[in-house]
Amino acid sequence: MSTLAARPAEAASAPRPSARRRPKPRGRYTGWLFVGPFVVVLVAMLIVPIGYALWLSLFRDQLVGGNQFVWFANYVQLFQDSAFWQGLGRVTLFLLVQVPIMLGLALVAALALDSARLWGTGFFRIAVFLPYAVPGVVAALIWGFIYGNQFGLTGAANDLIGIDLLQPFSASWVLTSIGNVVTWEFLGYNMLIFYAALRVVPGELYEAAELDGAGPMRTVFSIKLPALRGPMVIATIFSIIGSFQLFNEPNLLKTLAPNVIGSSFTPNMYAYSLSFSGQQFNYSATVAIVMGVITAVIAYVVQVRGTRQENR
Repeated sequence: MSTLAARPAEAASAPRPSARRRPKPRGRYTGWLFVGPFVVVLVAMLIVPIGYALWLSLFRDQLVGGNQFVWFANYVQLFQDSAFWQGLGRVTLFLLVQVPIMLGLALVAALALDSARLWGTGFFRIAVFLPYAVPGVVAALIWGFIYGNQFGLTGAANDLIGIDLLQPFSASWVLTSIGNVVTWEFLGYNMLIFYAALRVVPGELYEAAELDGAGPMRTVFSIKLPALRGPMVIATIFSIIGSFQLFNEPNLLKTLAPNVIGSSFTPNMYAYSLSFSGQQFNYSATVAIVMGVITAVIAYVVQVRGTRQENR
C-alpha cells in the first residue's frame, strides 16, 4: 500500500514534458546575417535622412532669435507658394503626357521584338536600349546641342528653310523638348521590362490560341497584353516617381534657355535652389517632404488599382 501511495506523489513531482526547456533552434540568427547589411543601409541612407529632413522642416531662421522651432509654419507657407504650385503643375502635366507616350512606344517595341517577325531583332533590341546606358547628364548635353538655335541641328534646319520654325526652347515647347529627352533615355528601359515579361509567357497558350484560329492581333489582346498588366503597373510607378523627381534635364538645359527654365521650373529644382543658392535649408526640406508624400500617395494609388485589375 505504501508503494502504491508513493507512486502518484512521484508522478506529480516529476517534470512534465511540456515544462522542460526546449533546445534553441540552430541558426536562428542566420537570417539576420543576410538581412542585416540591407537594414543598416536602409536606415542610414533612407530612414535617417527622411527623419532629419522632417526635423529640419519644423524650424525656420528668424531675424531675431536665429533658428527657431515653428511647428508647421513652413508647410503653411509652402501651400501658399505660387512658385511651388507652378512647378508641381508642370511635372504633373509632364507626367500625364510623357509617361503614356513613353510606355506606349515601349510596349510597341516589346511586342515587335516578341513577334519574331522583326528583321535584326538583336540589333534592334540593343539600339533601343542603348540610350538608357548613356548617363543623364551626357544625354541632356547631347540634346541641348541638337536643340540649339544658334549652333545646333535646330539652328541649321532653321537656316535651311529661312525662318525660325523650330523653337525647342520657347516657353510653349520647352516642356515637350524635355519630354523628348526623357522618352529617348528611358524607352529602352521600359521596353526591356515588357519584353522580359513576354518571354516567360507559357508556349502552351500560344499553341492553344493557334488551334482556336486566333490571329496575331487576337493573340496580342487575349494573351500578351493580359500578361503585361503587372509589368505595366511597375513601369508606371517607376515613371511616376521619375516624373516627380525631374531635375537633371531641365537643370542642364537651363543654361541654354535661362529666360524660360527658371530655378523653380520643377519642385526638385526649387528645393535645390532654396538649399544651395538661398541657404533656406528648412524650407527646402519642407518642399522635399511634401513632394515625397505626394509621390508616395500617387504611386500607392496606382499600385492598388493595378493590383485589383490584375486579380480580376
